[in-house]
Amino acid sequence: MKGKIVPLMLILSYFLPHINKYKKTFYACFVGYGIAYVLGGIIKPLFYRDIINVITSVEENASVAKEIISLVITIGIIILVQNIIHRCTDYAMVYSQSKILRELNNYSFAKLQNHSYQFFVNNFQGSLVAKSRRFVRSFEALHDNMVFAFWQALLQLVGIFVVLFISAPVLGLFFALWSLFFIGLTVYLVQKKRKYDLEVAVADSKTTGGLADAITGALNIKAFASLAREKKIFADITDKEEKVRRFAWNFNNIIMIVHSVVWFILEAGGLYLVVKLWINSSVSGGTIVLAQTYFFTINGIMWNLRSAITSSMRAVSDASEMIEIFERTPDILDPAYPEPCRINEGEIVFDDATFAYGEDSPVVFKGFNLTVKPKEKVGLVGYSGVGKTTMTKLLLRFVELSSGKITIDGQNIANLRQNDLRSNIAYVPQDPILFHRSLGENIAYSKPEATHEEIVKAAVAAHAHEFISNFFRGYETLVGERGVKLSGGERQRIAIARAILADTPILILDEATSSLDSVSENLVQEALGNLMKNRTTIVIAHRLSTIQKMDRIVVLDSNGIIEEGSHHELLLKRGTYYNFWDHQSGGFIS
Repeated sequence: MKGKIVPLMLILSYFLPHINKYKKTFYACFVGYGIAYVLGGIIKPLFYRDIINVITSVEENASVAKEIISLVITIGIIILVQNIIHRCTDYAMVYSQSKILRELNNYSFAKLQNHSYQFFVNNFQGSLVAKSRRFVRSFEALHDNMVFAFWQALLQLVGIFVVLFISAPVLGLFFALWSLFFIGLTVYLVQKKRKYDLEVAVADSKTTGGLADAITGALNIKAFASLAREKKIFADITDKEEKVRRFAWNFNNIIMIVHSVVWFILEAGGLYLVVKLWINSSVSGGTIVLAQTYFFTINGIMWNLRSAITSSMRAVSDASEMIEIFERTPDILDPAYPEPCRINEGEIVFDDATFAYGEDSPVVFKGFNLTVKPKEKVGLVGYSGVGKTTMTKLLLRFVELSSGKITIDGQNIANLRQNDLRSNIAYVPQDPILFHRSLGENIAYSKPEATHEEIVKAAVAAHAHEFISNFFRGYETLVGERGVKLSGGERQRIAIARAILADTPILILDEATSSLDSVSENLVQEALGNLMKNRTTIVIAHRLSTIQKMDRIVVLDSNGIIEEGSHHELLLKRGTYYNFWDHQSGGFIS
């Protein structure tokens, strides 16, 4: 899939609000460096010209010694002042750019997190990280180029044109026309190159995503002895990236060849013109030196300008992918005028709910109705794929209903802020995700202000305290990325402790004990029994022993609810639930 070329002004509009937070130091950089550029690139060569003119105009060196020394001292002062201003401005540059980069990192993080659960399901995590980092770095590149290349080029080219036009109008006009042609040609060629840079950025994102996917699935690669197959898959990705990268780089080589030809015209043509003017006595010998000094300055300016334009277009391409994400409206939005959250008792009602994951996807629910009374404990049972976990995603507004509504205590959850809704629901997913932080921080994630005593109490209730205490650093132990240092059962007990600490009116357990051994399950079941007291609870389970004591068990198939009742009542019906119970092997629906 090829990336979309995003307008430059749109990209800059995302940078500007963060620039304005530090506008004094940001614009001070242009003033400070501007003075330094003019002193070093425009004014200083004028005094070198004067020295040459003085030297070539007299026969006795001693007679002009005082004047030459005065000019040398003046040049020394210019160099000193230029360097002082330049070095002081460096501090302003470091301050403003570092602060703005921090703001952009924070902004990118917040914008990504505004997207729905489905957005993260449909995008490579590694690719999103790469796009976000490139977006931030693109500002750094554009800012550096703006200050050190474009601003310098503008001031020095205008200054050189003015000086040359005053000293030798024909030479000044030649220089002006050449500069306009060179800049126009560069912009045209680099603009043509932009689409290739964007293709490189897209290919890089795919490579990063493929690498992250393989690293995440390293256990599967080893378990299924599929290293050779994965190496081929990754090699195909990098092969495509290499081809688009090589094409973009070769196009850049073409630009450099064209620039070399154009530069030859300036240097050879300009030198011929100024010597011709000297022969005609239209300019002094010092002006020849001045012109050559300016030509060398122009050479450096144009080389930097070409590189800066190329780098800037690449930065724009890097930013484009993230801007596309910023411009995309999140699937789930808070209402413009949210209702105050009044969740207290925890009555949950699915009212004529219809849902599909996409327009081309099959309908998961159609006209689904279910009421969970306040403080009621309801178990959901059914074959995989009938929508049990989808119900929890809908309740948490990770996904949005196609039609119908879900209410909690009479409030349509679509009218609440997402944070208000979710702060009243404790959720233990089938595969708990832990942060690469300490065990204590992971437990306290549901209640950041919790004391250590509260964290330990929750861990004890979840029967996690014992294994935590076995670690050398106890609750300060880092769990590794996604909690890889813990077993599946240990991760689930940490997630259960987190839910216990949350102390919310609604509790959702999605296969919360599926990774526990029999001994651990018995311990955790006791903890969950205490946790469920006085809370509306929805439990999803394939292991039916988990839900035997529920107030009500709801049996689902692709058509919706087919049975409901207590464990004992459903066994007496000898229907689907009875068959599940009868055919279980090791406590799971077979």
